[in-house]
Amino acid sequence: MKNVLSLVAFALLASCADENGTPRTYDNNDLELAVGNSARMGCSCMFVMEMDEAYCRAWVKASPDVAKVSFDVANKRVQSSAFISWAATARFVDEKKGCILE
Repeated sequence: MKNVLSLVAFALLASCADENGTPRTYDNNDLELAVGNSARMGCSCMFVMEMDEAYCRAWVKASPDVAKVSFDVANKRVQSSAFISWAATARFVDEKKGCILE
């Protein structure tokens, strides 16, 4: 349990930056943040924590439930979208870096 909590804390901190450590900005756009968070946390749940898809879908579900999530297990990617204009993709890099937003 302690390892899972450590992974979750690391995932939250790492989701604020890209692969090179450059901070992400969201320009006060809640939907952009929602899809980015769903993609990143879904990827971490599935490929870092190694939970099943049903668990990860429930884990990233927000209220209100505006983001739709799809899991690409073969390519280790998670895509999230809201309405027509907002989308984000996260991919698993490796055991050290975990998942990053593209």
